[in-house]
Amino acid sequence: YAHRHKISWTNLGDNLVVTAPIGLFFGRCANFINGELYGRITSVQWAMQFPKELLDHPQEADRAVAACAQIDPSLTTPDAIINAVRSKPEVGAALHSILSPRHPSQLYEAFFEGIVLFAILWFVRTRTRQPNGVLTGLFFICYAIFRIVLEYLREPDAELIGRFTRGQFFSFFLIVIGMAFIVAGKMRPVYPRKMPS
Repeated sequence: YAHRHKISWTNLGDNLVVTAPIGLFFGRCANFINGELYGRITSVQWAMQFPKELLDHPQEADRAVAACAQIDPSLTTPDAIINAVRSKPEVGAALHSILSPRHPSQLYEAFFEGIVLFAILWFVRTRTRQPNGVLTGLFFICYAIFRIVLEYLREPDAELIGRFTRGQFFSFFLIVIGMAFIVAGKMRPVYPRKMPS
């Protein structure tokens, strides 16, 4: 696309990354609605319970099946219980003492990786004049930093790599890539063309 329309691919990237946080925001909201990628166990006042936790914790799943089968004999699997939670309040009440209170990490990520990151990029895009590629680099760096920090509040969804989650581990590479974009943009500055008025 950039080649065909004779525009800088780094300028195109800068334009795309400004809107990327909007997609990240809605993606994290969808994770929250689906109860996916929930946070670590916590005692904060705004902690929430996520029924999909049963899929990862067999002992809790066994307790949940035993409790919920008394309410509805067809609830014999964690999946059946998870599907019933939204339509049967008594199932939710039975799970209340079984599920762990957790950080709503999806909402934290929606706020920082979506709203805050969008605000940063929008400010830089509209209030400063940066060479092509700098905004892309800033996106990679800010996203990676938010991801590294917020992963400490999120239940790891895969094996750790050393002391880091996979998300944290790969975020370090994003920081390096982002720095490379910024350095390249500053060393050989090419500025976006101003739109005709």
